[in-house]
Amino acid sequence: MKKFLATLLALTMALSLAACGEKKEEAPAETPNETPTEESSVSDVKIGLICVHDINSGYDAAHIEGLTAACEELGIDVDTQVVFKYNIPEDETCQDTAVDLAEQGCSIIFSDSYGHQMHMQAAAEEYPAVTFVACTGDLAATSGLSNYKNMFPYTYESRYVSGVVAGMKLKELMDAGTISDPYVGYVGAYPYAEVVCGYTAFLLGIQSIVPEAHMDVQYTNSWYDPPKEAETANALMARGCVIIGQHADSTGAPSAVQEALGKGTVAYSVGYNIDMLSVAPDAALTSAQNNWSVLYKHMLEKFLAGEELPTDFACGYADGAVMISALGGSCAEGTQEAVDAAWAGIKDGSLKVFDTSKFTCQPAADGSYQVDADGHVTSAFGLDTNGDWVNDAGEAIEDGAFVESVLRSAPYFALRIDGITELNNN
Repeated sequence: MKKFLATLLALTMALSLAACGEKKEEAPAETPNETPTEESSVSDVKIGLICVHDINSGYDAAHIEGLTAACEELGIDVDTQVVFKYNIPEDETCQDTAVDLAEQGCSIIFSDSYGHQMHMQAAAEEYPAVTFVACTGDLAATSGLSNYKNMFPYTYESRYVSGVVAGMKLKELMDAGTISDPYVGYVGAYPYAEVVCGYTAFLLGIQSIVPEAHMDVQYTNSWYDPPKEAETANALMARGCVIIGQHADSTGAPSAVQEALGKGTVAYSVGYNIDMLSVAPDAALTSAQNNWSVLYKHMLEKFLAGEELPTDFACGYADGAVMISALGGSCAEGTQEAVDAAWAGIKDGSLKVFDTSKFTCQPAADGSYQVDADGHVTSAFGLDTNGDWVNDAGEAIEDGAFVESVLRSAPYFALRIDGITELNNN
């Protein structure tokens, strides 16, 4: 698997870097107390990236590829000016690693996992002349630090469109009489807003084709655990789920679905981060994907120009930051046309992923949102100001839709809509 992903990375880079700038020689490392306050020479910058796993994880591979592509486009020599740190857990090890990168002369340091953010903030407090960017996080805006930033793409857009692909397959199976229950399963990492936002958008995309579709979500409580992800996918298929989506970083779930399909179970997979056709050639329909190079390039361009980086930066399909992978051979006829229409609607604004007329919720006991008599959300908070995991500020309903990743870059859609059941994981 590692060999495959390494090969995939190499091939993707070869295709995406045709217009790369000329590589530069490494300049002497800056001391931790020195940071550019005006335009910097490309050859002067030194960059760090802290990864929660390594290239074997699709999510981390996407970050490694994204930063590499951005650097190549900007003429930054990846071999001499970028330091990658792999398999850094979401604990104090992250802070130690960030400090080490600052001591090595890195003037801008990125981390790629949600649980890194508190430790990145601690390092930012210790090294005010170094810029720290948590590539998913929700603390930058309230940290009071000018050198601590967050960024994340509009993942919900690609989740929705991948749901359209799944919905087309469900409809095909129902029209053929192969199944009668449009029952979907989802392998989730954690019950964080990032995951909730994604699986909700996924189901809404499915329901745009099959309105009666419903979904069960089961958490693995890990970002990357191939055996557990496979086990969870098998458990969901045993319950009768015929489409298995995922917010998990390995090929565990698609591989399990491929095996089940090969044994006669009617089941198909929608992956995340990477194209899953190599491990699930018959079962994989598509994968929701992020193009991290767009975000890395934006931040690095501003950094090199000596400009203030946005505290929260997010962008989506309109800027090329999200997409889906190639459609698998098992996709239903007409899927490409449905995908094209969905992307067009997202780009021109006529399709709002979290259109409140398209879903209902039960009343919120915690006060984080309000619903009308029919269960449609009329008001919802998007920000948590006191750290209790309940959104209590920032109106997120605008023109009849929940606006995601606008109040901050990291997802904050945490509503539990009707039609989705979170299973007991005990």
